[in-house]
Amino acid sequence: MSPPFRAASEEGRAIWHMGALMQFKATGEDTDGLFWLAEHRSARGYTAPVRRHTREDELYIVLEGEITVEVDGKSYPTPAGSVAYAPRGLPHTFRVESETVRFLIFATPAGFERWFLDTGRPAESLTIPPPVTEVPDIGRLVASLAAYGVEVLGMPPGIGEPPGH
Repeated sequence: MSPPFRAASEEGRAIWHMGALMQFKATGEDTDGLFWLAEHRSARGYTAPVRRHTREDELYIVLEGEITVEVDGKSYPTPAGSVAYAPRGLPHTFRVESETVRFLIFATPAGFERWFLDTGRPAESLTIPPPVTEVPDIGRLVASLAAYGVEVLGMPPGIGEPPGH
């Protein structure tokens, strides 16, 4: 059993990951592998590929702004104060609809947070990072997800459309 802990708003390992700030409030090391929790901040249009997790369930808790979460082909507008759930085994993605967003990602069990920590870089400040100027090696990133039981299924719907459409 892991000991109790607390992480204040400015505490937690912070990384910049492909245009987002992720601040880890809890990792598997903190929770004996039970869960991880990260605060995510990004700007309008930020999205993730459609993917399917084989090991963990994810919960999105929006604190400020709005995202759209798509799970198994169904869209769920998720404004501040809302929660969206993506069970393991179902394809899912999300997209930032507001100018900026701040939300929590809670996943159980822990483990997948290591991918973000391994592929991100230490944040220089607790702000949304500057726009990505270097094209990441997408093939390498997608291949690295397989070790975490995550299958990338494709690009999110609406790429190239203005957010909110």
